[in-house]
Amino acid sequence: MLIAIYNRVFEIDDVPAFEKLFEELKKRDAKIILFHNLVHQLRNVVPLPDGYKIFHDDKDLPAETDFIISMGGDGTILDTVCFVGNKNIPILGINLGNLGFLAGTATSEIEYAIDCLEKDKFTKDVRSLLHCDSNKPIFDKNPFALNDFSIQRKDSSALVKIHTYLNGEFLCTYWADGLIVSTPTGSTGYSLSCGGPIIAPQADSFMITPVAPHNLNVRPIIIPNDTIVSFEVEGRAKEYLCTLDARTAIIDSTFSIGIRKENFNITLVRLEGQNFLTTIRNKLYWGLDRRN
Repeated sequence: MLIAIYNRVFEIDDVPAFEKLFEELKKRDAKIILFHNLVHQLRNVVPLPDGYKIFHDDKDLPAETDFIISMGGDGTILDTVCFVGNKNIPILGINLGNLGFLAGTATSEIEYAIDCLEKDKFTKDVRSLLHCDSNKPIFDKNPFALNDFSIQRKDSSALVKIHTYLNGEFLCTYWADGLIVSTPTGSTGYSLSCGGPIIAPQADSFMITPVAPHNLNVRPIIIPNDTIVSFEVEGRAKEYLCTLDARTAIIDSTFSIGIRKENFNITLVRLEGQNFLTTIRNKLYWGLDRRN
């Protein structure tokens, strides 16, 4: 197996997890590619694997990589998606963070997880992405997102007016702090905290969710994922905040932005016993009731 390993935020408490991961990969004679920053962080605290190689960005990550292991939380998964892009490399998320909604494998399951990878005992969970187009350069390197896209007011500026169109047909103008377009995967993230519903990952849908709308008669709306959602933004402020997953950019009213489905998908590794319904019960306490 050719295994890439990525980590965004290293903490000394995570050393046992990396030691266990390297031990299990060594047992299986796996070839290992490490993210360059991770090498610097681990070099003096963990014995590094023999013969490891280094990758710096998506160009360095070989397309023939069998799996990429994301060591961290859900934010680390979002970073990993940018490295993988359209290479169709399955992502295994090992949770070193708190919630771990996407990174659903615990550190206590590392041996089991690597065994599943070696024996092909896992499910490929295919997730759709958003793609961002604009009349001006924005997010040029990785114009796609696993979770969501948003337009928001910058700092403590006034409300934003967001004129929104579906396939060129006017939907409405949102007077709000912002607006979110999310995938089913992203429906359990920022959109959920703003009152949006949870969408099953397999649904062919996107969702538009206003952030603190000044209109009392607007609510989240679910649309087919073959819809092109476009925006024109205006307001008292000269600049606005635009996000694509964990990446941010500053835009102004001269930007015209379109959101559509990306023409490739991302594959997450789902081990036996892991499924969406179990995850929302365990992570979001879905349906928790003393009477149950």
